[in-house]
Amino acid sequence: MYSHVVTIIISLFGLMVYSTTASVPRGVNLSNMTNWDIIIAQDAPPSDIYAAEEFKSYFTQASNIRLPIVNKVNPMTGGQHHIFIGSSPAMLSSKVGFSTDEFGQEDFRIVVRDDNITIAGLPQANSRGTLYGVYTFLEDYLGVRFLTADHTYVPPIGIWRVIGPLDCFYHPPLRFRWSYYGETNRNPAFATRIRINTVTDDPKLGGKTGLNLINHSFFHYVSSQKYGKEHPEYFALVDDERKLEMGGGGPELCLTNPDVLHIVAETILDALKKHPNMENVSVSQNDNNKYCRCPQCAAIDEREGTPMGSILTFVNAVADEVGKEYPDVMIGTLSYWYSRRPPKTIKPRPNVQIQLCSIECCVLHPINDPNCEKNVQFCQDLANWGKICNKISIWNYNTNFSNYLLPCPNLRVIEPNIRYFVANNAMGIFMQAAGNALGAELSDLRNYVIANLLWDPTRSSQKLIDEFLDLHYGRAAVPIRRFINLTHEHALASGLHPNCFGRARDYAIDESIAKAGLDAFAEAIELAETDAIRARVEKASVCAYRAAIEPIWYIKNKSEVEPALAMRMRPLVERFVELCEKYGVTQASERSKIEVETERLKRIVEL
Repeated sequence: MYSHVVTIIISLFGLMVYSTTASVPRGVNLSNMTNWDIIIAQDAPPSDIYAAEEFKSYFTQASNIRLPIVNKVNPMTGGQHHIFIGSSPAMLSSKVGFSTDEFGQEDFRIVVRDDNITIAGLPQANSRGTLYGVYTFLEDYLGVRFLTADHTYVPPIGIWRVIGPLDCFYHPPLRFRWSYYGETNRNPAFATRIRINTVTDDPKLGGKTGLNLINHSFFHYVSSQKYGKEHPEYFALVDDERKLEMGGGGPELCLTNPDVLHIVAETILDALKKHPNMENVSVSQNDNNKYCRCPQCAAIDEREGTPMGSILTFVNAVADEVGKEYPDVMIGTLSYWYSRRPPKTIKPRPNVQIQLCSIECCVLHPINDPNCEKNVQFCQDLANWGKICNKISIWNYNTNFSNYLLPCPNLRVIEPNIRYFVANNAMGIFMQAAGNALGAELSDLRNYVIANLLWDPTRSSQKLIDEFLDLHYGRAAVPIRRFINLTHEHALASGLHPNCFGRARDYAIDESIAKAGLDAFAEAIELAETDAIRARVEKASVCAYRAAIEPIWYIKNKSEVEPALAMRMRPLVERFVELCEKYGVTQASERSKIEVETERLKRIVEL
């Protein structure tokens, strides 16, 4: 833990008073805990019980000591040696006791002193503090690393491991954290271990944040299928026509129509009655640019200098209606594409949330790079929103959505981007990546880096990258690291400024990079010390094979391929297909299944 941590290290000192030495606080030797136990409350919530089980499991792996889980002080320990997981009467009356009444849902405090340990957060359902505290303790003091869903690194404690005395408190800087990878979304327990709080409602795992992702939602309230025939006036007027068939979720709405406002507000109020724990609700544009140009909507947009003028006017009106009954619920809207720029005069209501999206931005340079024109305007928009709104969330894009499997040299911007968003008071960050896929390019590494930085933005991305590579690949990490560095340095030297959609050339991935990748992974295979590591290297090598077959990737008909090229590509395609099948790769891109692409490739090279 780094920032947002208050740590008190109790100084050791001797004090002579009337020839008597005062008691000196002691730490704990983790290698000498045979007679210890784990104490939880009799009525502990499911997440605290699970936290105790997780502590016991990983501590056993690290020490070969199996600690009993009990509800009260065990006389066999002499009343001396306890690990208190969560708040309980026993914890409160102990030497390391404290109240958690003022804690937030994810806050926790760790106290280690005088042969006792307390790890505790708020003791209630849908609070994750105690569980997150346990995972933090395991990481910080036992060296455990939650690398992937099926690989947790647990080093042995050894014969001497003294920690403390210490007293630390942590309050996560982000209320909403989502590293959007299939590996996270499909593995709720793993998501919880890396402290992603947006995946599961399971009470054992502490549930998830009450904040929902603000997303395209107009179609949810007023669909053309339901209202279009009888009320075409509810929908956007574009080029003197109200089209009812539209991509991106359907037609946009006429935001100055009072009936539309009534329908949306009433639908939200009904939803909140059924789900009173919701902290925010999305009221946001669909995913197309056919916003309403009727005289009333257009007049607002012209006056405000942006289509966000009519959108925010509408969202404010919805917020006013909802706020009468649910004043603490935020009405969120996307600041996206044509609506990214704030209006000139209209300000969001206090109960309005703005989710700012960076889809146009360059993915090779930090978001706050003053020399990257694509990013400069985004930073200006964020600064301007920050002047009029204190409830801002970020939607950031972290993969090549056109090609999930190609090398994407953007690992180095993750740290500065997240830090910049947090420094500008973001309350949550959605790091969109290959969330609908498994096996995307270096997805395990990327997920590890993103999740750790969302939890603690002061960490070093380079240290996280090196840590993952060394622990996950062993000696094979050396050539893999060399290839990652090469792709990033080559891209930066190219002068390119791609966004999150592109072909290999857009990211400076050329034939020399592809060959270097194949060579690096071949070397890594030779260096792999175990079958498990060899499999991890093979899985990671998919990106190199994808880069190598770029010359034929977009070809539809085998007649378009020269025989010599087909012959050269054939073994590469064969290996690419084999690896994708072996390691469960599911998507070639955001919208393309891997099976579709591999069947086409096999036809082209006559496999």
